[in-house]
Amino acid sequence: MKKIKVLLFSLIFPISSVLSQSVTVFEKNTDGYACYRIPAIITTQKGSILAFAEARKTSCSDTGDIDLVMKRSTDGGKSWSPLMIVRDDGDNVSGNPVPIINETNGRIVLVSCGNRGEDTESEIIAGTSNEGRRVYVMFSDTDGLSWSAPKEITSSVKKPNWTWYATGPCHGIQLQDESYKNRLIVPSNHVKAGTNDHFSQMLYSDDGGETWHLGESTNVPNGNESSAVELPNGTVLLNMRNMNQQEKHRLQAVSADGGATLGEMQHITQLIEPVCQANIINYTKNGNITNTLLFSNPHSTVRKNMTIQISRDGGRNWKKAATVFEGHSAYSDMTVFNNGDVGILYENGDENAYDRITFQRISRKLFK
Repeated sequence: MKKIKVLLFSLIFPISSVLSQSVTVFEKNTDGYACYRIPAIITTQKGSILAFAEARKTSCSDTGDIDLVMKRSTDGGKSWSPLMIVRDDGDNVSGNPVPIINETNGRIVLVSCGNRGEDTESEIIAGTSNEGRRVYVMFSDTDGLSWSAPKEITSSVKKPNWTWYATGPCHGIQLQDESYKNRLIVPSNHVKAGTNDHFSQMLYSDDGGETWHLGESTNVPNGNESSAVELPNGTVLLNMRNMNQQEKHRLQAVSADGGATLGEMQHITQLIEPVCQANIINYTKNGNITNTLLFSNPHSTVRKNMTIQISRDGGRNWKKAATVFEGHSAYSDMTVFNNGDVGILYENGDENAYDRITFQRISRKLFK
């Protein structure tokens, strides 16, 4: 029966008409960097696609000299600009990019994190590092061609007894519901001092990203890297990486007050994962929020098989929409274009998942 269904689908929508040719955006050992990781993607009001990543100078390690970089596409993802350095903090770490489009004025808001290059994540968690994690916001009013200097917002969004802290990584969202209209949301996570317990939460701004507030965290641990999506009823769903190594599935929690608080943690067993970042996005129509959600991750218990799944009931039930890449793959982010096509930016490779970061455009035909 499965073979018949696949045959019928391919007769109606030939594979070439559904999946465009993949384009390598960032590749290891190019432009002076050994490795590129942690993709994030947005489409600007002018139609440009901005692809962000961490450019790691000497290796794929999370520690060391890491810059925040970007490339632009103005032809729908077919070709990409030369590498642009958005933030270079010397020998230190700049990363975890969360870009957001402020639809009220077209401004691009970019929230990110940083730490001393010699400090490892385990040292930061243990409280033995030289310094802790810091959080910054930057702006672009030039469609990503130039950026403001980073402004630190750590004291507004990170509690003193938190050690490890990370934003995203993936794009953030701007709410449409009238109660919280134009609020900017950034998913984030932290570890409490003296523990190895991970918790997720959201940051929010009601003035276009100038000032930020910290939402309450999940009430039980294991929520880690997360992605947020708005639903038509005005709630915000936070989908989280599950740090419980035994469970191998995603976690979710819902906010009924624009990200300020979170409800009970839910286990989403249909969304299996190898303990890895993932992305969830609303499949908007003409910019309007719907109950159709898309989810991308390595649909496996190992970091392979980059897949997009679809839910038509606001995230309660899921089914496979497309296999993007069967081989080694890891982090990803998505964007929805005005015509209904979907773009996915994802880590993948032949030897491991970190050889390159690839862009793929997927026809709207697949999501009808």
